[in-house]
Amino acid sequence: MPRKIREIVRDLERAGFINRGGKGSHRRLKHPTGVVAVVSGGLGDDAKAYQEKQLAEKLREVRQ
Repeated sequence: MPRKIREIVRDLERAGFINRGGKGSHRRLKHPTGVVAVVSGGLGDDAKAYQEKQLAEKLREVRQ
């Protein structure tokens, strides 16, 4: 079962990203180190495979 967009946003916020808003169904989250993540879709929508990969990539960038 795919994860929901709200879970991806929650994981990014727990990693220190701050929600900077966005347009429509897009959310722009920025980490104090300067890393930016854009998540698209409604909070209740299922996350796509590419969104899961982007989440893992952004979390790796922050940890380095």
